Amino acid sequence: MTTAETAPPPSMRLRELVFGAACAAAVRAAARLGVADALGQAPMAVEDLAAAVKTEPRPLRRLLRALSCYGVFAERPDGMFAHTEMSKLLREDDPNSLRYISLWCTEPWTWDAWPRLDEAVRTGSNVVEDLYGKEFFEYLNEDAPESADVFNRAMTTSSEQSARDVAALLDLSGSKSVADIGGGQGHVVACLLDKYPSMHGSLLDLPRVVENAVPRLREGGDLADRARIVPGDVRAAIPVKADVYIIKNILEWDDESTARTLRNVIGAGGPGTRVVVIENLVDDTPSMRFSTAMDLLLLLNVGGAKHTTESMVSRLTAAGLVVDGMSPVNPYLHAFDCHVPG
Repeated sequence: MTTAETAPPPSMRLRELVFGAACAAAVRAAARLGVADALGQAPMAVEDLAAAVKTEPRPLRRLLRALSCYGVFAERPDGMFAHTEMSKLLREDDPNSLRYISLWCTEPWTWDAWPRLDEAVRTGSNVVEDLYGKEFFEYLNEDAPESADVFNRAMTTSSEQSARDVAALLDLSGSKSVADIGGGQGHVVACLLDKYPSMHGSLLDLPRVVENAVPRLREGGDLADRARIVPGDVRAAIPVKADVYIIKNILEWDDESTARTLRNVIGAGGPGTRVVVIENLVDDTPSMRFSTAMDLLLLLNVGGAKHTTESMVSRLTAAGLVVDGMSPVNPYLHAFDCHVPG
């Protein structure tokens, strides 16, 4: 374990940082090759592992040795390789799998965009439109379908995992209805309906998103009689009435879009309505390296931004909400519990 006494000096640490692309590329290569899935529970010789994933043994050893420096896989004294807690997260069948998140954060477009970060910092604008001649999600869906598929899988994985944490945190006792605003495929709604068998839930998101809502919420699903799926743009209108509104990981647009969405929620709910806003924060110590990196990626691809605690609270109060408290959802998400006054 690295300590203050064993940590590399600043000159070496900076050298390691500027080679960060090599580490990201190594994780991506291992994920694409399926190394973690092939390794299984028992240590394996690199020759056997190479045969399983159809690679040459020598370069595979070099890849695994590089990753083991970061705790992703472990090289044993006998030269065999074994899983670590981190490498297990690259397995597709792990309940906490980060395989598709790892692929999404290292997709081909990211390698085009990162070198232009200085440009984005100078202008405050995304670089994707200049790179590809179109808005980011338009580019994904029209020109990069494989990357779009990775994005969808990554968002599904992330939503499934965080939805369980959100449902475990929130006490909605006494509430009869909940609405997830910009709720993606509806994992949060499904988890809350499981937790509260008498509750009704609504899912609101863009038409192309809710078309792929989890089957349990759709006609014929076991939660369908208590679920309502509403296609729409939360920035335009919120035609959903509920006791509790949840807004998770969507207030990353420009300030006007964020303000408009919050005003729409307040208008739909009315006085006394509870609003729970869930976001990553860039001033949260346990996850700052992750959240600040995602913040820069948002700047590059859509011109968006993550929030500090202060900036999030200021936007919520400016919109007219009263912030009653803030709680950690998991190591990288926080929930702001609010209500509409009056």
